[in-house]
Parts: sequence; structure tokens; C-alpha cells
Amino acid sequence: MNRYEEDMAVTQGLAPRLAQFVAVARHEHVTRAAQELGVPQSTLSRAMVRLEQDLGVSLFARKGRTVALTTAGRTFLASAEEALAGIARAAGSVQQDADPAFGKVAFGFLHTLGPETVPGLIRAFRADHPRVRFSLVQNYGEAMLEKLRAGELDLCLTSPVPDAPDLVGRRLDEQRLRLVVPDDHRLAVRKRIRLAEAAEETFVTLEAGYGLRRITDDLCAEAGFTPKVAFEGEEAETLRGLVAAGLGVALLPPPLVPRPGVVELTVTAPRAVREIGVAWLDGHPDTPPVAAFKRFLLSRRGRLIPELEPPASPGQRDGDEAARPASPRPPPPSSASRHAAAADSK
Repeated sequence: MNRYEEDMAVTQGLAPRLAQFVAVARHEHVTRAAQELGVPQSTLSRAMVRLEQDLGVSLFARKGRTVALTTAGRTFLASAEEALAGIARAAGSVQQDADPAFGKVAFGFLHTLGPETVPGLIRAFRADHPRVRFSLVQNYGEAMLEKLRAGELDLCLTSPVPDAPDLVGRRLDEQRLRLVVPDDHRLAVRKRIRLAEAAEETFVTLEAGYGLRRITDDLCAEAGFTPKVAFEGEEAETLRGLVAAGLGVALLPPPLVPRPGVVELTVTAPRAVREIGVAWLDGHPDTPPVAAFKRFLLSRRGRLIPELEPPASPGQRDGDEAARPASPRPPPPSSASRHAAAADSK
């Protein structure tokens, strides 16, 4: 047995007797302590003898029916009371977190869902559960799934929806992705584009391991090419800034507020969307507040993500219109025509 195992064995033997020791120390009387604890006096006396034997020190000086703490006993009492107080705090904390009205939900979500989607969800949920508390974690998909497995999160909104034997994933919504190009790019006059038309472009993407990076690679592969990646980042808005600086193009979800310096094109083929889903650890018991928030999220299926229309830029045209000559403008009405129109209106 190594030192750690020895210490654990001693701790496991001591833990049940800490409250008994503290009661005897406070009363300085075994019989009164036994009455308080609801155990036979002989059982409590044997427990204190065994405690002293396990520690190898005398904790009490016995004087008839009363006891007094030794120097070692006073030292041990301070630590025992601190340990019991810590246990009481821990018990109170987990009980409060599980309280249906005041409990806590550890909730993770993607960075791109932070500015609007998640605040709106929490506001709507708290309309019926105003005192439920949240511990919020923003991260990329794989990192959040690891936090689920480690017990650090109760639920997370992620993309793609995970397919793993130890996790449960439920699709809630989908979000269209757009090809974002600099506003002086040759494609900036377009409204729509087939992704294959960007095969020769330089891309800026999220780092490997991010769900959106995997989706970008898969969509480009479906369009028949491997993207030439010049820059990798961790935030969608950082990538938009790189696009605005003319450093590449990117497949991104729509922004809340239009970003100057870029044009966002609807991708017509392949179908460019990312699925957003909620995930949790399979078999993990839910506290009442977690169960309530899970039901709320599942009830939002199909209504999780607001669909934002891409902002129009001057001179933008549909892809089919790019090769179509502009229709000639009709000539201005003649003077006689204007007079006739005026007469008809009288």
C-alpha cells in the first residue's frame, strides 16, 4: 500500500467519527453527546477509543463521567470543525443547484450564438423560471463535448450535432452559411453563387477542430475542390475582418449587424447550412432546473435561429443576371404624352 492509499484508508476511517468527536468535545461528556447523537453511550465511547488508536494520540483526558480535551484534542477539534463546515457548505451548494426554483444550469454554446441567440433563449426561459441561475461557457464544439463528458456542463448548443455513443444529440435548427467576400472583389456584384465558382479563391477559416471548419471542408469537397486556406482563426467576426482586409473569402453564418467592407453571397449549391443541436451526456441524471431548460430547448425546435437576409449592396446582381445584358430603359414621355396624361387625370 502506497502513501496515498494509506492516507485514504485513514480518512475513510476517520470521516464517520468526526461529528461524534466534535459532539463529545463540545459537551465534554460522553453520555450527553450520545443523547444528542441518538446512539448508545457505549457505542460512542468505543468509537472515541478507536479514533485515538487510529490517530496514535490521546484526544481526551478522562475524569470519571467527564472528559477534557488534550492539546492534541484541541488541535484536532479545530480541523474537524472546519472539515464538517466544508461538508455542510458543499451539501448546501449542491442542494441549492438542484432546487427547482433557484437551481443552476451549466450551459455551453458556440461563440457565434452568444450575441443574440443565447441571451434571447435565457430571457424567454426565465419568464417562467425567473430565479434559475446559469453558468455560461462559450467554446468550440469539441471542447464543449469534452466538458460534457467531464461533468462540467449540463447541456450545450453545438454544431454539428454530435453522433457519439456516450452523448445524446438533438437537432434544433439550421443556419444558412454565406460566402463572404471583400466589397471590391470580382464576385461582390453578385447576390448568389455556386460554391464551385470560388474554387480558385483563398479562404480564411476557423482552426481545425471547430465544427464550422469541418462543415467548410465538407461543403468545398461536395463542390469538387479543397479550399486553399491562408489564415485560420478562432472567431467568426475575426474572419470577417480578414475578409474585409482582402485576405480571402470565408463561409460564415450571418452577422447580427452588417460588417462594412464585405459582401455576403447566398450559396445556391451545394446547400450551405449548419445544423444547430443540443447535446447532453447519456445516462446523466438531470436536476429539476436542467430538466426544465432541456424541455424548453427541445420545444424551440425549428425556432432557435432567426433567419437574417443578407444586406444588399449597390450594384449587386443575381448570379443569372451577371451575364444578362441590362434591358434598355424606355424613352422619357414626349410633351404631347404628358399633356394627354394631365387631361385624363382631370
